[in-house]
Amino acid sequence: MNETPGANRVHIGFFGRRNAGKSSLVNAVTGQDLVIVSEIKGTTTDPVSKAMEILPVGPVVIIDTPGIDDTGELGTLRVKKARQILDKTDVAVLVTDARENGLSPAERELTALFGEKKIPFIVALNKSDLINEGGSLPPGFDPSGFSAPPLEGETPAPGAPGESGERIFVSAKTGSGVAGLKERIAALGRAEESKLRIAADLVRPGDFVVLVTPIDSAAPKGRLILPQQQTIRDLLEAGAVSVVLREFELKEALDRLGQKPALVITDSQAFGRVSKDTPPDIPLTSFSILFARFKGFLLPAVRGVKALDAVAGGDRILICEGCTHHRQCDDIGTVKLPRWIRDYTKAAPEFVFTSGGEFPEDLSPYKLVVHCGACMLNEREMRSRRDRAADQGKPFTNYGIAIAYMHGILKRSLEILPRVRALLED
Repeated sequence: MNETPGANRVHIGFFGRRNAGKSSLVNAVTGQDLVIVSEIKGTTTDPVSKAMEILPVGPVVIIDTPGIDDTGELGTLRVKKARQILDKTDVAVLVTDARENGLSPAERELTALFGEKKIPFIVALNKSDLINEGGSLPPGFDPSGFSAPPLEGETPAPGAPGESGERIFVSAKTGSGVAGLKERIAALGRAEESKLRIAADLVRPGDFVVLVTPIDSAAPKGRLILPQQQTIRDLLEAGAVSVVLREFELKEALDRLGQKPALVITDSQAFGRVSKDTPPDIPLTSFSILFARFKGFLLPAVRGVKALDAVAGGDRILICEGCTHHRQCDDIGTVKLPRWIRDYTKAAPEFVFTSGGEFPEDLSPYKLVVHCGACMLNEREMRSRRDRAADQGKPFTNYGIAIAYMHGILKRSLEILPRVRALLED
């Protein structure tokens, strides 16, 4: 319960052909028998993820993937799964056989995808211990060294030396080069960490911030939901004072507080009531709006919400939940949000729901995509989903922004973010 959330961990994906030693290298890097290894090709049939702490990287999610050269009908599905992992990968490790001169077509295609998706990567030349056992060494390679130059005929990866595409000799069997690989992963991972804050940059030390957190049938028993926990932590780091209460306690609390809060942040479900009880001179926003900013998709979400005005009967609306929590009788994603949309549009659109890692490749059937705040998804995966919608010309917004818009309070909810609010004036 106290571990770093998966969405805040650096996601490290290990990719490569079957029998390149991906799983063995994952075990060597983690220092654990995390995945089954075998000489039989295709032992890893599905992506395997593990959240853990690795020095000097810190909190990470390690992902071992099926071979990108798998064959047959099932193999094609496994390759597709491996490619889908790219959407959430912050740092990629392409595991190759050090004895082979040059990358295979499948490996070249993968490095091209890394470049297309702007994923920093390292090429780990595994099995370097076998080079002196009958293997041949390409010109210019020194397996006793830390890194290797590009292979003959291969175009160096873009970026300065030491960044994406650096070659490193390793041996999962002997451990040679593994420490160096971890150092490079750590360096690239630190570069990928988000510089955005949830709310800390909106307040000053000593400011009071009121957090409205309804406790209803959908609230997890005995704890706050993740966006609320993370926001409190972010405000603590800013030196602000968090006052946490329920929606029906807000009005009295504001009267008794003795100091005007710098900001009120509410759960989106209580937006209507909280807006009425919060004086106009006190900035108001929601956890969901702040998380859209934190995950890097606030601007397109504000632009996309206007599509609600054009929804007609029979239109399909995709509602996406980033986690797989148990649905309650009055669940916000599957019950409340569709009800509010029907009331606002005076139409009867069709709703399609996805959760967790599910997100359609083809968004053409949908008039609009409405996503949750994405507290369980990392920034790169949300950027991938947002970009997929943009590439296909589909409006993309999120729960909090849609709810505020339909309640007529979105402009107010963005007052603390004036540059974003200006979009609504266009």
